Amino acid sequence: MAGIAGMARDALPQVWMHRGWLAWLLWPASLVYRALVAIRRELYHFKLLRTHRVCVPVIVVGNVVAGGAGKTPAVMAIVEHLRARGLYPGVVSRGYGRSTQDCREVCPQSTPDEVGDEPALVAQACSVPVFVARERMKAVKALLAAYPKTSVIVCDDGLQHYALGRDIEICVFDERGTGNGFLLPAGPLREPWPRAVDLVLHSGASQAFPGYTAQRSLAEHALRSDGSRVALASLRGQKLVAVAGIARPQQFFDMLRQRGLKLERALPLPDHFDFDGWQLPGAADSILLCTQKDALKLWPSHPEALAVPLIFMPEPAMLSQLDARLDARKEAKLSSVNTAK
Repeated sequence: MAGIAGMARDALPQVWMHRGWLAWLLWPASLVYRALVAIRRELYHFKLLRTHRVCVPVIVVGNVVAGGAGKTPAVMAIVEHLRARGLYPGVVSRGYGRSTQDCREVCPQSTPDEVGDEPALVAQACSVPVFVARERMKAVKALLAAYPKTSVIVCDDGLQHYALGRDIEICVFDERGTGNGFLLPAGPLREPWPRAVDLVLHSGASQAFPGYTAQRSLAEHALRSDGSRVALASLRGQKLVAVAGIARPQQFFDMLRQRGLKLERALPLPDHFDFDGWQLPGAADSILLCTQKDALKLWPSHPEALAVPLIFMPEPAMLSQLDARLDARKEAKLSSVNTAK
Protein backbone atom coordinates (compact mmCIF):
# COMPACT_ATOMS: atom_id res chain seq x y z
CA MET A 1 0.00 0.00 0.00
CA ALA A 2 2.85 2.38 0.84
CA GLY A 3 4.31 1.87 -2.64
CA ILE A 4 1.02 2.78 -4.31
CA ALA A 5 0.68 5.82 -2.06
CA GLY A 6 4.19 7.04 -2.85
CA MET A 7 3.81 6.63 -6.59
CA ALA A 8 0.43 8.35 -6.60
CA ARG A 9 1.61 11.18 -4.36
CA ASP A 10 4.42 12.04 -6.76
CA ALA A 11 2.44 11.78 -10.00
CA LEU A 12 -1.17 12.70 -9.31
CA PRO A 13 -1.54 15.67 -6.91
CA GLN A 14 -3.62 17.72 -9.35
CA VAL A 15 -5.78 14.78 -10.41
CA TRP A 16 -6.68 14.22 -6.76
CA MET A 17 -8.33 17.60 -6.41
CA HIS A 18 -11.09 17.04 -8.99
CA ARG A 19 -13.19 14.18 -10.31
CA GLY A 20 -11.91 14.56 -13.85
CA TRP A 21 -11.57 11.93 -16.56
CA LEU A 22 -8.26 10.54 -15.23
CA ALA A 23 -9.63 10.24 -11.70
CA TRP A 24 -12.63 8.31 -13.03
CA LEU A 25 -10.31 6.16 -15.15
CA LEU A 26 -8.39 5.22 -11.98
CA TRP A 27 -11.53 4.79 -9.90
CA PRO A 28 -11.83 1.00 -10.45
CA ALA A 29 -8.29 0.61 -9.08
CA SER A 30 -9.33 2.65 -6.04
CA LEU A 31 -12.08 0.10 -5.37
CA VAL A 32 -9.43 -2.62 -5.15
CA TYR A 33 -7.44 -0.42 -2.77
CA ARG A 34 -10.58 0.22 -0.70
CA ALA A 35 -11.21 -3.52 -0.43
CA LEU A 36 -7.65 -4.17 0.75
CA VAL A 37 -7.96 -1.41 3.35
CA ALA A 38 -11.28 -2.81 4.60
CA ILE A 39 -9.97 -6.38 4.80
CA ARG A 40 -6.91 -5.29 6.75
CA ARG A 41 -8.98 -3.29 9.21
CA GLU A 42 -11.37 -6.20 9.75
CA LEU A 43 -8.45 -8.52 10.46
CA TYR A 44 -7.54 -6.28 13.37
CA HIS A 45 -11.17 -5.83 14.42
CA PHE A 46 -11.67 -9.59 14.73
CA LYS A 47 -8.21 -9.97 16.33
CA LEU A 48 -6.82 -12.12 13.57
CA LEU A 49 -4.03 -9.56 13.55
CA ARG A 50 -2.89 -8.33 16.94
CA THR A 51 -3.02 -4.81 18.32
CA HIS A 52 -0.42 -4.17 21.04
CA ARG A 53 -1.02 -1.81 23.96
CA VAL A 54 1.23 -0.32 26.61
CA CYS A 55 0.81 1.04 30.13
CA VAL A 56 1.06 4.72 29.16
CA PRO A 57 -1.35 6.67 26.94
CA VAL A 58 -0.55 6.70 23.22
CA ILE A 59 -1.50 9.67 21.02
CA VAL A 60 -1.37 9.03 17.27
CA VAL A 61 -1.09 12.11 15.06
CA GLY A 62 -1.68 11.22 11.42
CA ASN A 63 -3.82 11.84 8.39
CA VAL A 64 -5.97 10.05 5.86
CA VAL A 65 -4.64 12.08 2.93
CA ALA A 66 -1.43 11.13 1.16
CA GLY A 67 1.25 13.80 1.25
CA GLY A 68 2.22 16.25 3.95
CA ALA A 69 -0.65 17.91 5.80
CA GLY A 70 1.22 19.26 8.82
CA LYS A 71 1.57 16.12 10.97
CA THR A 72 5.08 16.76 12.22
CA PRO A 73 4.52 20.43 13.18
CA ALA A 74 1.39 19.25 15.01
CA VAL A 75 3.42 16.58 16.81
CA MET A 76 6.00 19.16 17.89
CA ALA A 77 3.31 21.55 19.14
CA ILE A 78 1.59 18.75 21.09
CA VAL A 79 4.90 17.61 22.60
CA GLU A 80 5.67 21.14 23.78
CA HIS A 81 2.16 21.43 25.24
CA LEU A 82 2.54 18.13 27.12
CA ARG A 83 5.89 19.22 28.51
CA ALA A 84 4.35 22.50 29.68
CA ARG A 85 1.83 20.39 31.64
CA GLY A 86 4.70 18.68 33.47
CA LEU A 87 4.40 15.41 31.53
CA TYR A 88 7.26 13.42 30.03
CA PRO A 89 6.44 12.72 26.37
CA GLY A 90 8.37 10.47 24.03
CA VAL A 91 7.95 10.28 20.26
CA VAL A 92 7.97 7.29 17.93
CA SER A 93 7.98 7.26 14.15
CA ARG A 94 8.59 4.96 11.24
CA GLY A 95 11.40 7.24 10.06
CA TYR A 96 10.26 7.70 6.48
CA GLY A 97 13.06 7.78 3.89
CA ARG A 98 15.85 6.51 6.14
CA SER A 99 18.48 4.10 4.86
CA THR A 100 18.41 1.92 7.99
CA GLN A 101 15.87 -0.76 8.85
CA ASP A 102 16.41 -1.38 12.57
CA CYS A 103 14.80 0.08 15.67
CA ARG A 104 16.99 2.89 16.96
CA GLU A 105 17.05 6.02 19.06
CA VAL A 106 17.46 9.39 17.39
CA CYS A 107 20.64 10.73 19.01
CA PRO A 108 22.35 14.12 18.59
CA GLN A 109 24.82 12.54 16.20
CA SER A 110 22.13 10.75 14.16
CA THR A 111 21.82 11.92 10.57
CA PRO A 112 18.53 12.32 8.69
CA ASP A 113 19.71 9.55 6.37
CA GLU A 114 19.91 7.17 9.35
CA VAL A 115 16.69 8.09 11.16
CA GLY A 116 14.58 10.17 8.75
CA ASP A 117 14.42 13.94 8.48
CA GLU A 118 11.26 14.46 10.52
CA PRO A 119 12.32 12.38 13.57
CA ALA A 120 15.68 14.16 13.48
CA LEU A 121 13.89 17.52 13.49
CA VAL A 122 11.59 16.54 16.38
CA ALA A 123 14.51 15.30 18.49
CA GLN A 124 16.54 18.44 17.85
CA ALA A 125 13.74 20.97 18.25
CA CYS A 126 11.86 19.39 21.18
CA SER A 127 14.68 17.70 23.14
CA VAL A 128 12.57 14.62 23.96
CA PRO A 129 13.32 10.92 23.43
CA VAL A 130 12.59 9.86 19.84
CA PHE A 131 12.79 6.29 18.52
CA VAL A 132 12.19 5.01 15.00
CA ALA A 133 11.11 1.57 13.80
CA ARG A 134 9.03 0.25 10.95
CA GLU A 135 6.95 -1.58 13.58
CA ARG A 136 6.03 1.30 15.88
CA MET A 137 5.48 -1.03 18.84
CA LYS A 138 9.17 -1.93 18.79
CA ALA A 139 10.00 1.76 18.98
CA VAL A 140 7.56 2.23 21.88
CA LYS A 141 9.02 -0.68 23.86
CA ALA A 142 12.59 0.50 23.27
CA LEU A 143 11.70 4.05 24.29
CA LEU A 144 9.95 2.99 27.51
CA ALA A 145 12.83 0.67 28.41
CA ALA A 146 15.40 3.43 27.91
CA TYR A 147 13.29 6.22 29.44
CA PRO A 148 11.00 4.68 32.10
CA LYS A 149 9.81 8.14 33.29
CA THR A 150 8.01 8.61 29.97
CA SER A 151 4.35 9.28 30.77
CA VAL A 152 2.84 9.60 27.28
CA ILE A 153 3.80 8.43 23.79
CA VAL A 154 3.18 10.57 20.71
CA CYS A 155 3.30 8.71 17.40
CA ASP A 156 4.21 10.82 14.37
CA ASP A 157 2.03 9.32 11.62
CA GLY A 158 0.60 5.83 11.95
CA LEU A 159 -3.15 6.43 11.85
CA GLN A 160 -3.39 3.31 9.68
CA HIS A 161 -0.77 1.38 11.70
CA TYR A 162 -3.31 -0.63 13.71
CA ALA A 163 -0.69 -2.89 15.31
CA LEU A 164 0.00 -0.03 17.72
CA GLY A 165 -2.88 0.46 20.13
CA ARG A 166 -3.81 4.07 20.67
CA ASP A 167 -5.81 6.03 23.21
CA ILE A 168 -6.25 9.24 21.23
CA GLU A 169 -6.29 9.76 17.47
CA ILE A 170 -5.70 13.18 15.94
CA CYS A 171 -6.27 13.52 12.20
CA VAL A 172 -4.58 16.47 10.48
CA PHE A 173 -5.82 18.11 7.27
CA ASP A 174 -4.56 21.08 5.28
CA GLU A 175 -6.61 23.28 2.95
CA ARG A 176 -6.97 20.42 0.44
CA GLY A 177 -9.39 18.68 2.75
CA THR A 178 -10.15 15.26 1.27
CA GLY A 179 -9.53 16.38 -2.31
CA ASN A 180 -11.90 14.67 -4.73
CA GLY A 181 -12.96 12.18 -2.05
CA PHE A 182 -11.63 9.12 -3.90
CA LEU A 183 -9.20 6.60 -2.45
CA LEU A 184 -5.74 5.97 -3.91
CA PRO A 185 -4.80 6.02 -6.73
CA ALA A 186 -7.84 7.94 -8.06
CA GLY A 187 -7.80 10.33 -5.10
CA PRO A 188 -5.65 11.24 -2.10
CA LEU A 189 -7.40 9.18 0.59
CA ARG A 190 -5.55 6.35 2.32
CA GLU A 191 -8.84 5.15 3.81
CA PRO A 192 -12.49 6.23 3.58
CA TRP A 193 -13.47 9.49 5.24
CA PRO A 194 -15.27 10.31 7.46
CA ARG A 195 -14.06 7.84 10.03
CA ALA A 196 -14.06 7.98 13.81
CA VAL A 197 -11.19 9.96 15.35
CA ASP A 198 -10.94 11.87 18.61
CA LEU A 199 -9.84 15.23 17.20
CA VAL A 200 -9.62 16.83 13.75
CA LEU A 201 -7.02 19.55 13.27
CA HIS A 202 -6.87 21.80 10.20
CA SER A 203 -3.42 23.19 9.48
CA GLY A 204 -4.35 25.18 6.36
CA ALA A 205 -5.81 28.62 5.85
CA SER A 206 -9.31 27.24 5.25
CA GLN A 207 -11.42 24.35 6.55
CA ALA A 208 -13.21 21.91 4.28
CA PHE A 209 -15.34 20.63 7.18
CA PRO A 210 -15.65 21.18 10.96
CA GLY A 211 -12.63 20.75 13.20
CA TYR A 212 -10.08 22.69 15.17
CA THR A 213 -7.66 25.09 13.53
CA ALA A 214 -4.01 25.98 13.93
CA GLN A 215 -2.10 29.17 13.31
CA ARG A 216 0.97 28.78 11.05
CA SER A 217 3.61 31.46 10.80
CA LEU A 218 7.36 31.83 10.49
CA ALA A 219 9.51 32.77 13.45
CA GLU A 220 10.92 36.29 13.65
CA HIS A 221 14.40 34.85 13.22
CA ALA A 222 16.41 32.37 11.17
CA LEU A 223 18.92 29.89 12.60
CA ARG A 224 22.56 29.51 11.62
CA SER A 225 24.15 26.06 11.65
CA ASP A 226 25.83 26.91 14.99
CA GLY A 227 22.46 27.65 16.59
CA SER A 228 22.80 31.44 16.64
CA ARG A 229 19.95 33.60 15.36
CA VAL A 230 19.55 36.15 12.61
CA ALA A 231 16.54 38.50 12.68
CA LEU A 232 14.44 38.09 9.55
CA ALA A 233 13.94 41.83 9.45
CA SER A 234 17.70 42.25 8.91
CA LEU A 235 17.45 40.27 5.67
CA ARG A 236 15.07 42.67 3.97
CA GLY A 237 16.59 44.21 0.88
CA GLN A 238 19.29 41.55 0.61
CA LYS A 239 19.83 39.06 -2.21
CA LEU A 240 17.86 36.00 -1.11
CA VAL A 241 17.32 32.52 -2.55
CA ALA A 242 14.91 30.12 -0.85
CA VAL A 243 14.85 26.34 -1.20
CA ALA A 244 12.29 23.89 0.19
CA GLY A 245 12.12 20.10 -0.05
CA ILE A 246 8.76 19.72 1.68
CA ALA A 247 5.30 18.60 0.63
CA ARG A 248 4.02 22.11 -0.15
CA PRO A 249 7.08 24.32 -0.75
CA GLN A 250 5.06 27.26 -2.10
CA GLN A 251 3.62 27.82 1.38
CA PHE A 252 7.13 28.38 2.74
CA PHE A 253 7.98 30.83 -0.03
CA ASP A 254 4.72 32.71 0.46
CA MET A 255 5.32 33.05 4.20
CA LEU A 256 8.81 34.42 3.58
CA ARG A 257 7.34 37.06 1.28
CA GLN A 258 4.69 37.88 3.89
CA ARG A 259 7.57 38.68 6.23
CA GLY A 260 8.69 41.35 3.78
CA LEU A 261 11.50 39.34 2.21
CA LYS A 262 12.03 39.65 -1.53
CA LEU A 263 13.17 36.35 -3.05
CA GLU A 264 15.30 36.50 -6.18
CA ARG A 265 14.58 32.80 -6.66
CA ALA A 266 12.43 30.17 -5.03
CA LEU A 267 13.51 26.57 -5.65
CA PRO A 268 10.86 23.90 -4.89
CA LEU A 269 12.19 20.36 -4.47
CA PRO A 270 10.47 17.00 -3.80
CA ASP A 271 9.38 16.23 -0.25
CA HIS A 272 12.13 14.58 1.83
CA PHE A 273 14.77 15.66 -0.70
CA ASP A 274 18.13 14.43 0.64
CA PHE A 275 20.35 17.24 -0.72
CA ASP A 276 23.17 14.72 -1.28
CA GLY A 277 25.53 16.46 -3.69
CA TRP A 278 23.06 19.31 -4.23
CA GLN A 279 24.55 22.65 -5.23
CA LEU A 280 22.82 25.99 -5.43
CA PRO A 281 22.75 26.79 -9.16
CA GLY A 282 24.46 30.15 -9.65
CA ALA A 283 23.95 33.13 -7.36
CA ALA A 284 26.94 32.26 -5.17
CA ASP A 285 26.67 35.66 -3.46
CA SER A 286 23.07 35.09 -2.38
CA ILE A 287 21.87 34.29 1.13
CA LEU A 288 20.31 30.82 1.13
CA LEU A 289 17.11 30.32 3.15
CA CYS A 290 15.57 26.92 3.89
CA THR A 291 13.09 25.17 6.16
CA GLN A 292 14.23 23.81 9.51
CA LYS A 293 13.59 20.26 8.28
CA ASP A 294 15.74 20.74 5.18
CA ALA A 295 18.53 22.41 7.16
CA LEU A 296 19.49 19.16 8.89
CA LYS A 297 20.40 17.70 5.47
CA LEU A 298 21.64 20.94 3.94
CA TRP A 299 24.02 22.19 6.64
CA PRO A 300 26.72 19.49 6.20
CA SER A 301 27.44 20.79 2.68
CA HIS A 302 26.01 24.32 3.01
CA PRO A 303 26.71 25.50 6.57
CA GLU A 304 25.99 29.07 5.49
CA ALA A 305 22.29 28.32 4.91
CA LEU A 306 19.80 29.97 7.24
CA ALA A 307 16.90 27.87 8.52
CA VAL A 308 13.61 29.62 9.23
CA PRO A 309 11.55 27.81 11.90
CA LEU A 310 7.81 27.31 11.55
CA ILE A 311 5.59 28.36 14.44
CA PHE A 312 2.59 26.02 14.63
CA MET A 313 -0.05 26.81 17.25
CA PRO A 314 -3.22 24.69 17.59
CA GLU A 315 -6.14 26.69 18.93
CA PRO A 316 -6.49 26.56 22.75
CA ALA A 317 -9.85 24.76 22.57
CA MET A 318 -8.20 21.84 20.78
CA LEU A 319 -5.46 21.57 23.40
CA SER A 320 -8.09 21.70 26.16
CA GLN A 321 -9.98 18.83 24.53
CA LEU A 322 -6.73 16.90 24.21
CA ASP A 323 -6.02 17.41 27.92
CA ALA A 324 -9.51 16.25 28.91
CA ARG A 325 -9.32 13.13 26.79
CA LEU A 326 -5.78 12.37 27.93
CA ASP A 327 -6.72 12.70 31.61
CA ALA A 328 -9.71 10.41 31.06
CA ARG A 329 -7.53 7.78 29.36
CA LYS A 330 -4.94 7.96 32.14
CA GLU A 331 -7.62 7.43 34.77
CA ALA A 332 -9.04 4.48 32.83
CA LYS A 333 -5.61 2.86 32.52
CA LEU A 334 -4.90 3.38 36.23
CA SER A 335 -8.29 1.90 37.13
CA SER A 336 -7.68 -1.17 34.97
CA VAL A 337 -4.28 -1.71 36.62
CA ASN A 338 -5.80 -1.47 40.10
CA THR A 339 -8.61 -3.86 39.12
CA ALA A 340 -6.08 -6.36 37.82
CA LYS A 341 -4.35 -6.30 41.21
